[in-house]
Amino acid sequence: MYSFIFELFWMIFILSMFIPFFKAYSQKSARETLIRQLEVKRKSRVITLIHRQESMSFFGLTFGRYITIEDSEEILRAIKLTPPDMPIDLILHTPGGLVLAAEQIARALVKHKGKVTVFVPHYAMSGGTMIALAADEIVMDPNAVLGPLDPQLGGYPAPSILSVLEKKNINEIDDQTLILADIAKKAMNQVMDFVTCLLKEKVGEEKAKQLAETLCSGKWTHDYPLTVDALKQMGIPVSENMPQEVYQLMDLYKQTEQRRPSVQYIPVPYRGGERGTSQESRKNS
Repeated sequence: MYSFIFELFWMIFILSMFIPFFKAYSQKSARETLIRQLEVKRKSRVITLIHRQESMSFFGLTFGRYITIEDSEEILRAIKLTPPDMPIDLILHTPGGLVLAAEQIARALVKHKGKVTVFVPHYAMSGGTMIALAADEIVMDPNAVLGPLDPQLGGYPAPSILSVLEKKNINEIDDQTLILADIAKKAMNQVMDFVTCLLKEKVGEEKAKQLAETLCSGKWTHDYPLTVDALKQMGIPVSENMPQEVYQLMDLYKQTEQRRPSVQYIPVPYRGGERGTSQESRKNS
């Protein structure tokens, strides 16, 4: 009896180790199938850059993700494998990340001769916004947002570091802050120049400089949401024709499972008449 229980325990333990791998493989296959369907429909190369909190192994450890050099390496390779005249569709969902990596991706997209479309189903902040601005067309969900592009140094916005020089006598500022301010000024100039280059073909050089100043000068906090309406008012062309396949693909990148989900709903689309029917049923009961 004890031997059977012991063997059963080890079988369950071994299965618990392999189930996450089987589940990950199944999800990967489902993602690739849907990506291929979207490619056939749009006659394009579909690339995803999706960062969410993910779970690793049976311990359930989680970690946040952001744009890294590894991401830029993979995307540059995908672009290189794409014929020059083939359109590229990039599905973007990210809080941002390394400026170097984001710039590399943006430059590669600009150089691609085929049409580049960036789809933003939820948000693309910071470096994600920089990548979106490199596209020939930005397609966003009506409730999706982009974000400001002010560089961050040591956890502080570059414009805020520079403001210290305006508010204090230079003799009262320590050397480390002065060095940081010098780097902050260079970083801001570099990002503004790059954003101007990204936008000048779309809106003209003078308008591009104005937009770069607005996005990079620290007018807002770094997590300020730039909505579709706000982007249109700024003069950045944005479309809202999001393919349904993009939403379906996002469903395959679910947040890590927890003991009690933070958000819960019945995951089916409702028709307008169903609400009235349910209300009528409650009245009759």
